[in-house]
Amino acid sequence: MEGERLDFGKMGYGCKHYRRRCRIRSPCCNEIYPCRHCHNDAANMLKNPSDRHELVRTHVKQVVCSVCDTEQPVAQVCTNCGVKMGEYFCNICVFFDDDTEKQVFHCDDCGICRVGGRENYFHCKKCGSCYSVALRDNHLCVEDSMRHHCPICYEYLFDSLKETTVMKCGHTMHCECYQEMIKHEKYCCPICSKSVIDMSRYWKRIDEEIEATVMPEDYRYRKVWILCNDCNDTTEAYFHILGHRCDHCRSYNTRAIAPPVLPE
Repeated sequence: MEGERLDFGKMGYGCKHYRRRCRIRSPCCNEIYPCRHCHNDAANMLKNPSDRHELVRTHVKQVVCSVCDTEQPVAQVCTNCGVKMGEYFCNICVFFDDDTEKQVFHCDDCGICRVGGRENYFHCKKCGSCYSVALRDNHLCVEDSMRHHCPICYEYLFDSLKETTVMKCGHTMHCECYQEMIKHEKYCCPICSKSVIDMSRYWKRIDEEIEATVMPEDYRYRKVWILCNDCNDTTEAYFHILGHRCDHCRSYNTRAIAPPVLPE
C-alpha cells in the first residue's frame, strides 16, 4: 500500500517539458507554474521588456502538489496525500521528474542535473560540462565550451534541454542545428571556421577541377598569400578562381590575406 500511494498519479501530470506531480511557486513573481521553463516562456512574452525575467531554480522554496493541490515547502513526498511529487528528486536543483527512462543524475561539477545516466557521462573540467564517455581522451578541449550560446540558434547550451554535439575543433552546438548545417552543405565551424568533417575526398575533387580549368594568361602565374582555417598556417599559393590549397595540410578551407601578385 505504501508503494502504491507513493506512485499514485506517476506520469499523469506535468507539462511539455517534464512529467511531474507538482508545480512550483515562482519566488520572483509569486505565480505558480508547472516548471521553470514554463515560467520563463511566459515571462519572456511580457510586453514590457523590463518585466521579462528568468526564474532561478535554486530560489524556489514552495511547491504545489498536483494530486491534492497542497502548497508546501520543497520536498519529494507530499506532506498531505503522501505521493512522490517526482520519482527523481534533486534538492539542490529543486528538480522533479517522473520519467525514469531519462536517467537523470546530478553533476556536482556542473551544478545541475543531467540526463542520460551517470555511468554514461564524465565531467570535463576544462570544457566545463558533462560529455559522453566515448569522448573521454577523445575530444579537443575548449575552455568553458558549453557555457556559450549555440552558434546557429543562439540558445544557451549549458542548461539547454536539447542534445548537443562536440565538433572536431572542440566547439559545441545543438545536434539538430549541426545536422541542419550539414544538410545545407556548410562544413565549417561557425565559430572558428575549421572543417567539421573529413573533407579529403572533396579536396581531391577540387584538385582535379583546378587541373582541368586553366586560368587566363594574365592570372596563370599570379600568387596570393593565404591563411588556412584548418591548420592556421600561412602560405603562398597560385591564384585560382576555384580555390587555394594549403601547402601544409592540403586543405582548401583557406582565405586570401593579400591580393594576387605577379612573380618577380
